Amino acid sequence: MLENFLRYIQTEKRYSPLTVEAYHRDLECFTTYLDENYDGIDLCAATTPIIRSFIMNMKEKGLENRSVNRTLSALRSFYRFCLREGKIDKTPMNGVKSLKQPKNIAKFVPEQDIEKVSFNADEDDFKMCRAEVVFELLYQTGMRQAELRGLKDYDIDTESLTIKVLGKRNKERIIPIGNRLIDVVEKYKKVRDAQYPNRQCVNLIVDDKGGEASPYLIYIIIHNILEEVTTISRKSPHVLRHTFATHLLNGGADIRAIQKLLGHSSLGSTQIYTHNTIETLKDIYGRAHPLGDEK
Repeated sequence: MLENFLRYIQTEKRYSPLTVEAYHRDLECFTTYLDENYDGIDLCAATTPIIRSFIMNMKEKGLENRSVNRTLSALRSFYRFCLREGKIDKTPMNGVKSLKQPKNIAKFVPEQDIEKVSFNADEDDFKMCRAEVVFELLYQTGMRQAELRGLKDYDIDTESLTIKVLGKRNKERIIPIGNRLIDVVEKYKKVRDAQYPNRQCVNLIVDDKGGEASPYLIYIIIHNILEEVTTISRKSPHVLRHTFATHLLNGGADIRAIQKLLGHSSLGSTQIYTHNTIETLKDIYGRAHPLGDEK
């Protein structure tokens, strides 16, 4: 059933490869738990008390509530599939609630730190040109690092000044861009093509051998850039996605427009950025009002 389920979410539900991999990993963990504690009973034979004991086991191992809830989400999807296929009469997830988790304010890079980012190396320096285009694409479009790695040259329309992005579940969205980003992309492409004229990889961003860029490569590029300009704790590609959304919201952009730019299916996913705006307003109030805390 597990293989059938993974095939289902990949082909019919069109989940992203990363989501499929995460669900597979979570369900394998549950299978291992059943092997070690319940004589290896089949996944379809698990009961609600077994699910609850599995939750306790995860917490005893020190997993955070967010990680536990992600595993529970995988189990819910799996047992819904089993119901649909007629393999079980009722789901053992009935009555199993997600654990409470604190509302995290999305981390973002302050505008004054973004302004410190500069790329002044020789225009023929491939790694520097790549670092620049990776940073600018992530910050100016808010796309995910997986979406960036999947970009093809033809996804960037220099005439209409737009980028076509293939997001989660293969949903396409169009993101407007400016001439400055086009210039950065064209400069990078020129250097890339000179460096790897016979490459096989058709993706826009390539690694040091002209092949497909890995998530780790994108992470290292962004981490090294942000390490030079900001003191925020997290310095990952996803932080630039948060930064893109927060800066737009602080600049007066409509939250529903930001939702479309980010490719969120739910407005609730976008509303986490309103917390950043509130914190900004608090800071402005504290510095500007006669009775503000910073007076």
